[in-house]
This record gives sequence, C-alpha cells and structure tokens, in this order.
Amino acid sequence: MKTILRTLIVRLFSMLVTLFIVTALLYATVMFTPAENRATLYMPRNVSPRMTEEQLERMLDRIIEQHHLNDPYPVQYYYWISSLLHGTWGYSPTLQEDILSAIIRRAPITAELTLYSILAFIPLGLLSGVIAGSRRNKAADHGFRFTAYVATSLPPFILALILMAFFYVELYWFAPGRTSSSFGSFINSDNFRQVTGLLTLDGLINGRPDITIDALRHLAMPVFTLAIVHWATLGRVTRATMIDELNQDYVIAARARGIPEGRITWRHTLRNVLAPAFTSSLLSATSLLTGVFIVEILYNFHGVSDIAVRSMADTPDAPAALGFAIYSVVVVLILMAVLDLIQASLDPRLRERA
Repeated sequence: MKTILRTLIVRLFSMLVTLFIVTALLYATVMFTPAENRATLYMPRNVSPRMTEEQLERMLDRIIEQHHLNDPYPVQYYYWISSLLHGTWGYSPTLQEDILSAIIRRAPITAELTLYSILAFIPLGLLSGVIAGSRRNKAADHGFRFTAYVATSLPPFILALILMAFFYVELYWFAPGRTSSSFGSFINSDNFRQVTGLLTLDGLINGRPDITIDALRHLAMPVFTLAIVHWATLGRVTRATMIDELNQDYVIAARARGIPEGRITWRHTLRNVLAPAFTSSLLSATSLLTGVFIVEILYNFHGVSDIAVRSMADTPDAPAALGFAIYSVVVVLILMAVLDLIQASLDPRLRERA
C-alpha cells in the first residue's frame, strides 16, 4: 500500500511539473505574435465600418491594457495561471466563451469516439493475437501478419480518405459527421435530454433507438481508422507472448498428459499472456488519445480537436491553445498514472523495485 501511495505522489508531482513546462513553453510561443495582432481577437464582432483608423487604434490600446497583452511574459503567464485556478481556464475570444466550458461541452464527442475505438481494438487484438500465436506459420498466422503489416503502414489520414472514397462517395453507407442532418435539429432541441453526452447512450435514454443506430453508423469509419493500428500493435504483442508461452515447460508437460491443444491455449497460456497484453492495451489507449484529434478533423467530429483547430486558424488564441494542451496532457498523464498503479499492484517485482 505504501508503494502504491508513493507511486501516486510521484506521478502527481510529475504531472504538475509536466503541465508547467508544457504550458510555459506554449505560452512563450504565443508571445511571438505581436500584442496588436492578438488584440484583434478581442474586438467586438459588430465594429462599425465607419470607425476611423485612430478610433480603431484607441480600441486596440484599451483591449491590450484590459487583457494585459503588452505586459512582460511572466505577468501574462501569471494571469493565465490565475484563471486556471479559478476554474475558467481563461476566456477564448475565438470561441466566445470560457475554455473549460468549451472543453466540457466537446469532451463527450471525443470520449465516445475514443471509447468505441478501445472497445474495438482490445478484444479483437487479443483474439487475433492468440489465434495467430497458437497457429504459428499457418494460414491464420500469415493472414494476421500481413493484415497487421498493412494496418501499421497506412497513415490514418490516407486510410480515412480511402474509406470515405469507397464507403461514402461510392456506396454512401457511412457518412462523415457525428449524426445525420435529419436528426440534428431534434438532438439540439430541448426535447432531447443530453444525459451522458454520448449519442449512442442518450438515444436509448430518450427512447430513440434510431438515433443510437444512426450514431453507430457514423462512428463506424472513424472508429475503424482509429482502432486498426492499435489492433495490429496489440495483436503482435499478444502473438509474440503466446508463442513464447507455448514453448514453456508447463505447456510441454500438459501436452505430454494428453490435454487438448485448445484447452492449453485458452485456459492455461492465456492467463500468462494477459499481463503484457494489458500493458500494451493501456499504452495503445494513451497513444489513441493523441491520435483521436486527427481522426476527428478528418471525419468532421467537432470534439476537443475543434478547439485546437480554431485556436490556431489565424492569429493564435493563447487561452484556447493552452486549454487544449492542458486537456491533452492531463488525460494522457492520468492514464499513465493508472498504468503505473495497476502494474505496481499486480506485479510484485515492481513493488520490490520501487
């Protein structure tokens, strides 16, 4: 218990240090943009075209002073840290709202895509890896290795373009976007209760299974694009571990006693394969959280990636960019901390080393 608590404290400290370094560097990068350019983001949308150049300059000066855009870097960074501690994460002129509110509203979209991708690649990766490893150098093994090689060779954006060209343009089976336009107005109305933020669940909660089915159809291509490379990675790890386990003495002894091969594979060796496969799954899930943003953009899912795209579209929006960075770093570090804690609790060798 003491080891787990010590691991948690070390992880929390490293998270704070990592957040400080990442945000400090990112804010320093934003500072390269002149204050006058950043001030234009805060200008009212209904500025009169009749305003003179002198009036515009005075307005920009007031904005620069109000938002401390011309203050030294440490002062500006301090004001941003203060907004973080106050729970707003700063105000984004591009999004026209507080950053934390924008992230909370978009996070369920990213979470839904990530969740179904994890639910897809973990069981399929384990199953295919075990089958390929137990049938080494046979047709199933050759088929898996070839498919895994292709899956890891295709960049996500190339795979997305191929899928959309075939399944959307040619067959019109799966359309990009989160839902069909026919359901959009109802989902955004007061008649639809957003309980979890996940359309596949909220559709059932609202008694609209047609919305759930439509959301699943729209998730098909992005989930496949996101999960395929992680399926290949997990499958390869599982296959290699399975091959190693099948050469162990206890397996040879079990075969000598006449135990069927299927029972040896699924009831004996599988338990020893799960530990490295579990580690690989968590690492893949962490990597998936950083790759999900590219897939969101490609398939027109307005999740958390929408904040990053809009924050860097023209003039850098420092609060939005920093909010996106914090969200990404925190989620990844939390997953890594969970991985360390689970490994420390399950593996006695790690506990002794710690």
